Amino acid sequence: MTNQTVLPGDKALDLLQELSSWGKLRTIIIHAGCVFEFGGVFPPGEIGSGYYNLHAQEGGFEGHINLDKIDHIAFQDAMHRGRQAYAFVFNTENAETIFKVFLGRDNHGELFPQQVLRFKAIQSELTL
Repeated sequence: MTNQTVLPGDKALDLLQELSSWGKLRTIIIHAGCVFEFGGVFPPGEIGSGYYNLHAQEGGFEGHINLDKIDHIAFQDAMHRGRQAYAFVFNTENAETIFKVFLGRDNHGELFPQQVLRFKAIQSELTL
């Protein structure tokens, strides 16, 4: 079951900045039938030239996010391959997914409990 609670796009910068302190996550980009995944710390960034520019720590995931394209962020709370999965889904105004950031898992495939608590805290703030 997917929760339909959404965070408005103007909150994307705050969320992205917070995610860089969460530890290991999994970022997924689906484009033209291809799926790109990055497992690791979501990189911190800064605003410049109209983008939120991600700066990888010791190599790894980098990029430039056009915050103006993010209309809303959905909270994905669903079973995936028999296991609970949580993700922030960054969407355009046409509800097209730009990218997803899934909560991380330890070496045994278990979700990090602190990340789940933080995810649910952000989600519950929207329903108050």
